[in-house]
Amino acid sequence: MFGRIYFRVLWIGCFLSMTLLLSAQSKLDSLHHLNEVVVTARINKEVIPVQFLSGDKLEKLAAHSVADAIRYFSGVQIKDYGGIGGLKTVNIRSMGTNHVGVFYDGIELGNAQNGVVDLGRFSLDNMEAVTLYNGQKSAIFQSAKDFGSAGSIYLQSRIPVFQENRAYHVKVTFKTGSFGVVNPSLLWEQKLSENVSTSLSTEYMYTTGKYKFTYAVDGGYDTTAVRRNGDVNALRAEGGLYGKIKSGYWRTKAYFYNSERGYPGAVVRNRFSHEDRQWDTNFFFQSSFKKDFGDVYSLLLNAKYAYDYLHYLADPQKEEATMYVNNTYRQQEVYLSMANRVTLFPFWDINISADYQWNKLNANLTDFPYPRRNTALVAAATSLHLERFKLQASVLGTFVNENVASDTTSAGNKMEFTPTVITSYKPFKNIDLNLRAFYKRIFRMPTLNDLYYTFIGNIKLKPEYTNQYNVGFTYQKLSSGTWLQALNVQLDAYYNEVENKIIATPTNNFFRWTMINMGL
Repeated sequence: MFGRIYFRVLWIGCFLSMTLLLSAQSKLDSLHHLNEVVVTARINKEVIPVQFLSGDKLEKLAAHSVADAIRYFSGVQIKDYGGIGGLKTVNIRSMGTNHVGVFYDGIELGNAQNGVVDLGRFSLDNMEAVTLYNGQKSAIFQSAKDFGSAGSIYLQSRIPVFQENRAYHVKVTFKTGSFGVVNPSLLWEQKLSENVSTSLSTEYMYTTGKYKFTYAVDGGYDTTAVRRNGDVNALRAEGGLYGKIKSGYWRTKAYFYNSERGYPGAVVRNRFSHEDRQWDTNFFFQSSFKKDFGDVYSLLLNAKYAYDYLHYLADPQKEEATMYVNNTYRQQEVYLSMANRVTLFPFWDINISADYQWNKLNANLTDFPYPRRNTALVAAATSLHLERFKLQASVLGTFVNENVASDTTSAGNKMEFTPTVITSYKPFKNIDLNLRAFYKRIFRMPTLNDLYYTFIGNIKLKPEYTNQYNVGFTYQKLSSGTWLQALNVQLDAYYNEVENKIIATPTNNFFRWTMINMGL
């Protein structure tokens, strides 16, 4: 398991002993105080394949957003729709973006409308760690949502840590670059008491998005043009309040993001400019509470409210060839979660988690059904840790109820149970070699756009199912006194199946598409 082992060496005692031994040689010897030294070691013993970037490594990356950092992970595909201001999504092991759960400070980021989380909205300036799991985390003490994705990305924002005799920390950065990029940011962390601290992180990003490119026609001419309508104005602000309690903690965070951007479009038939515009406003407020009640019982509570606004405009008054589109969408989400872990024996834990999520989508489209989705998730998990053998198993129950406007038909209710089994075995006592394997079956509901988008949605869609099989091993060897101090190897082979893949396909009219299930 990727971990941190902190060895604190108290040098005063060592020097006191040395002083007694050397006092006979010199009366001039004096005692010098050396500051505490912290040595950090990372040991890879994860049962589930995991990749991890944190601390200084994140700061040293030539990366602006979380999406840029994830490019350094193996087995992922980043889709970037339009440079600095474009949508950025991640696809793990080719199962599709909608099968990736993105968690921010332990609570999932959601988008019931299209199932896509824009990773470009999250900056590295306020990020402590980015972790990618294939399958799910190697820990059962988590919300039911954590069991509900084929792959997971965990974003951990900075938790204030203060130097001795310091009550605050301030960091100001300014970045610039090509295409008129201006990107200032501010991070302020303040200690309110020994157990309570707060932080504020703000960032502004502007770019003209203009750049020169060459356009050529076969057998014809070529020209140099300038890309236009690719500008971006974006503001991000988030504040956190952090508290320590006996055997636990509580955390509260508010996040706000507002942007306006242009869509430059494709160059078709010598048409070099487009005037489409989009405005986004995203806000969420979330809180977490965790406490250990002795060595037997632990409690984890999460709560969240989120609001998302999207406005898209294509105006034929500015661009004659454009069909008039002036759509607005408003999403709301309420999420509640409770996880309970019981330690039956030092080597055996069980966890029961229950989540509830409510989603609402409104739009100004004609005949829009105004869907409401209620989702309940219940997960039961167990973890067995013996000396050389580890086993984790879980079952997730998902119950979905949907309601729409009275003059339309909903997609109906869904009830599914999906299992996961994870094992790890160390065949040799004195060799740090660990064999591991897991199987996971999971499903995802069609998004509200898949089901209800005007003229395109299909209420008869079935959920997508994934079956994941993974086998692999990890090996680690530590040495001292040689140039190779540590050797760490991990290798995994996997096989994935996706059933009822949801795709868009044209109907008898090529200008009107619909959503269908493709099969296996």
